[in-house]
Amino acid sequence: MYCNHCGKVIQDDANLCAYCGHRVGNSMARLRLVRPRVGRKIAGVAQGMAEYFVLDPTIVRLFWVVAVLCCPPTLIAYLIAWIVVPEQPEMWPVAPPVGAQTSTPAA
Repeated sequence: MYCNHCGKVIQDDANLCAYCGHRVGNSMARLRLVRPRVGRKIAGVAQGMAEYFVLDPTIVRLFWVVAVLCCPPTLIAYLIAWIVVPEQPEMWPVAPPVGAQTSTPAA
């Protein structure tokens, strides 16, 4: 199976791409509306909505721009979403268990 986002070969039963972290396949995991830390332009509201509704982020950004130009109070909705929608948690690398052997290159 291939990742639709980065094009790398991944396991057939994978739910997430091991290389880029995007969802693949038909995973039925519950989606959460969050403002991602990567790929956002201003606050991440449009990027988060695009990921939640599985749309292209450019389309969602254009929607927000047109909505604000046509109906200026929509800007208040964007600002409220900026405040209310939580930011994606930081991903920290997991430390190996204590006592686990790590391979070192031979000299």
